[in-house]
Amino acid sequence: MTDAMPGTAVPVHLRAAGVSLVVDAVPPGLPRVLHWGRDLGDLTAESLVAFRDASTPASFSVDHTQALSVLPTGRECWPGTPGLVGQRPGPADGGSCRAPFPDLRSTGPVELLTTGPDGGGLRVSATDPEAGLALTVELSLDPFGVLRTVLSITNTGDDPYEVDALRVLLPLPPSAVEVLDLTGVWCHERSPQRSPLVHGTHLRANRRGRTGHDATLLLTAGSTGFGFRTGEVRSVHVAWSGNHEHLVERFPEGAGLDTAVIGGGEVLAPGEVVLAPGETYRTPEVFFVWSGDGLDGVSRRLHRHVRARAVHPRSARPLVLNTWEAVYFDHDLERLRTLADVAAAVGVERFVLDDGWFRHRRDDSAGLGDWYVDETVWPEGLHPLVDHVRGLGLQMGLWVEPEMVNPDSDLARAHPDWLLTPGAPLARSQQGLDLANPEAYGYVLDRLDALVGEYSLDYLKWDHNRDLHVPVHAGRPGLHAQTVAAYRLLDDLLARHPALEIESCSSGGARIDLGILARTHRIWASDTNDAVERQSIQRMTWLLLPPELVGSHIGPARAHTTGRTADLPFRAVTALFGHAGIEWDIAGCTEDELAVLACWIRLYKELRPLLHTGDVVRADLADPGALLHGVVSADGTEAVFGYARLAPTTDSYPGRVRLPGLDPARSYRIRPRYDAGRPELFGRAAPPWLREEGVVLPGTVLTEAGLPMPGLRPSSALLLHLTAACPVV
Repeated sequence: MTDAMPGTAVPVHLRAAGVSLVVDAVPPGLPRVLHWGRDLGDLTAESLVAFRDASTPASFSVDHTQALSVLPTGRECWPGTPGLVGQRPGPADGGSCRAPFPDLRSTGPVELLTTGPDGGGLRVSATDPEAGLALTVELSLDPFGVLRTVLSITNTGDDPYEVDALRVLLPLPPSAVEVLDLTGVWCHERSPQRSPLVHGTHLRANRRGRTGHDATLLLTAGSTGFGFRTGEVRSVHVAWSGNHEHLVERFPEGAGLDTAVIGGGEVLAPGEVVLAPGETYRTPEVFFVWSGDGLDGVSRRLHRHVRARAVHPRSARPLVLNTWEAVYFDHDLERLRTLADVAAAVGVERFVLDDGWFRHRRDDSAGLGDWYVDETVWPEGLHPLVDHVRGLGLQMGLWVEPEMVNPDSDLARAHPDWLLTPGAPLARSQQGLDLANPEAYGYVLDRLDALVGEYSLDYLKWDHNRDLHVPVHAGRPGLHAQTVAAYRLLDDLLARHPALEIESCSSGGARIDLGILARTHRIWASDTNDAVERQSIQRMTWLLLPPELVGSHIGPARAHTTGRTADLPFRAVTALFGHAGIEWDIAGCTEDELAVLACWIRLYKELRPLLHTGDVVRADLADPGALLHGVVSADGTEAVFGYARLAPTTDSYPGRVRLPGLDPARSYRIRPRYDAGRPELFGRAAPPWLREEGVVLPGTVLTEAGLPMPGLRPSSALLLHLTAACPVV
């Protein structure tokens, strides 16, 4: 229920999970954030009014101080990136256009949206009658302290209005002096990069037509030297799978509250969004997260937010076997049946047939768009394989790439007008398919619906294997319409098949964002199953997503993407921390390898209630060649940690390593888990605590003094399982 706030001069104070948001939203000004950060406790009306009066507005060398709103523009004498950029075309005779710089003013009292001790929200409406525009600002704080923002702009004039940018910006305090973001390339995604926050703009703009291998996921500004476990940080995430931007900027007018900002939004091409009279443009959701205890605090809030979504999977995440690195395009029924037999014998729960099952698809140069089972390879359709898989008690999944088309396909030859990127260079021998075209959309939806229905599919691996350069729909830039249509396609298919689960894959990890995750059930973190690469890729993917949404598979000993070789125990420990699976021709494994896989799968099934509900923790180690991460149960009674050696160390032994996130008031039995084999030790003898029956140690020792770690050779890992023993006396 929505209640109108009385017309007072009191700012709104929202609180949840140790976070306060204080918003001055009194007409006629647009909302401005007075505080976003640590909980301020109960504030009286008098203190809230004083809070506003005591805040430091930016001056910018004008005669009167100006307050920075969440949508700053030149009207506020803001010299930075504007919140709103748009235009109404001028008269044909070349005269001036009407109101080139809108002056949006709040038109009434704040609407409070379900406010209470666990968060709440507010909505503010504003108009500029001369410019013919109406604006809505929505700010909401969820029970986990995650701030969600959405802006909407409506054309109330008589002529079209072109929206060039609509972005939300929140203030940063003077203590925010460093910036962390992520970059990457195919098979080396989510590589962190850090820089000082200096004067000017730190902009991460993406124009790839998808989230991108180089997507930052989160852009974070924080205090000096912040890490996973320490520092005050503020992060932003744009929940959008098309072109988008994240930015932070600071100006030399002073280090006051309103001279540094963080924010983001969709990136629009000129002429891409033109509002006819009465039409509305709504921004993607942009999420902001504050943490007083480093990046792990940000992740904890976001993971709890994601897990609370209605679409979040509630069932145990089934152990997957994907056929890609097992058979590639060699689809032979008997070979696949044998693979399924071996998979079932070791404990696999879901069998996914990857690329190569549809017409003309003998390699990656043809067939995309022809979503009919290839009769030359599968004369009886997929039924013989599907029936066999189901007879083994396994779920059945299938690979698709519905947003793409090969020029060498029946579809492209029949409907060249359905191409989204006509004239653009091919990438992976393919072009985009214009889903905003109703006929193309209807064809794809009907084919997917038919496939899922005929084979009662449990799962689709939904791929998207190229950037979308120069997308065109109906004679104008078409990426916004394409992204909206892709979302609608997923929504419509799930409405027809509510039990279906869908993975977001995009050349591996190039479409990971909370926009696509609002209608999918996991992501493929990267096309590489090289465990060394996966250790760092998964570590940074967990900034945004909890492990149960991150597909993580054991690949062959020699990774086909890097050529690096790693032993099975290391690959198994790495793949354990996620939605685990296998991508390997296990029909050719030795009996010993199959025994290890069966033990590892039993371990995954034992630990997944913890791995998929607990809090992710990551240690800040001084040794650049080692990583320590883990998952701790919400009540602190159980934890599992992985200690990985990725590169040699110049020290003769690792020394003590603290285990983060444990309850210091408890004691824990700590024991190594060798279910997938023992890591190879070298150097010093193993420390006394490293024995299979385990030892009991106080939480204070584990979190403050740490454990002396054994020497591991590169590309190896140690798995530790902790359970609460008894309180420390």
